[in-house]
Amino acid sequence: MFFKFGMSKSDPNRILRLLPIAVGTIAGSLLFINRLLTPNPSDFQARSDALGVIACAILILTGLLWQRIQPRLPERVDLMGDEQFELAPHLSESLQTELAWASHLLLTNTVTRSLILWYNGEVLVRRGILPAKREVTPGPILQRVLDTQKPVYLVVLKVYPGRIEFDYLPENTQGVICQPLGQKGALILGANAPRSYTRQDEQWIAAIAEKLDYNLSQQQDEAPSR
Repeated sequence: MFFKFGMSKSDPNRILRLLPIAVGTIAGSLLFINRLLTPNPSDFQARSDALGVIACAILILTGLLWQRIQPRLPERVDLMGDEQFELAPHLSESLQTELAWASHLLLTNTVTRSLILWYNGEVLVRRGILPAKREVTPGPILQRVLDTQKPVYLVVLKVYPGRIEFDYLPENTQGVICQPLGQKGALILGANAPRSYTRQDEQWIAAIAEKLDYNLSQQQDEAPSR
């Protein structure tokens, strides 16, 4: 089962935000050139030039304010890897359905492009854009998540020296969330843009992880009786 995630790398509002700055700069430059070519301007022209300069300054200021009010969207990249969807075969049919549903929601409703569910020492789900490597070896970051039972959000993965432990994610993954699943596992999510998860996304991911942890622990408790 495969899904494609086509995302535009460009900011659709970039030209609109730059337009006032460009117009103000060009108009101001033309006013300046016109003033240089007019050695003895009349009083009327001087007043017109002053009003033109004020208008250009307002346009440039408006453009600069738009840059702050409407910041550029994080730059997205094409993750290195192949589209994959793998479920551990020993899971019950109902649990496989639950994990497929949850992973599909996260991939289609958040910026997540790579998803791994690691639980009780094994990978139960691999979905999205992923490299060939399938094994997950907990490094310092993932181990801290398990020990503290608190999620970790690496907003710009490339600036963290510990990123090397996530070699089971695409090499150019931009952001990572490690969400604990109780004390036995974690939901590891990779994004194709830095600083792209919102606070609402984090809360939603935590709620899904809590539900998955409950269902996984229930199956584990039932396993000896089968």
